[in-house]
Amino acid sequence: MALAQALLDILACPEDKGPLYYVEDENLLYNPRLTRRYDIEGDIPVMLIDEATTVDDAEHARLMALVEERGLRTTFEA
Repeated sequence: MALAQALLDILACPEDKGPLYYVEDENLLYNPRLTRRYDIEGDIPVMLIDEATTVDDAEHARLMALVEERGLRTTFEA
């Protein structure tokens, strides 16, 4: 189940307060500025800094390619 647009409109990275990319089919929110992903478990975004995953360069490139290919927009305009 996809996250509601009303929720996406207000979601921000808890560390830098910036927008995130929502990759629905991979159940994650991604902050390319910090190369950090936040998983979505049971339709609930886990927005705890300590539980985020910092991705390596290859994973960052893969996620940004998905963003580009799919024309994904950030959760809000910065």
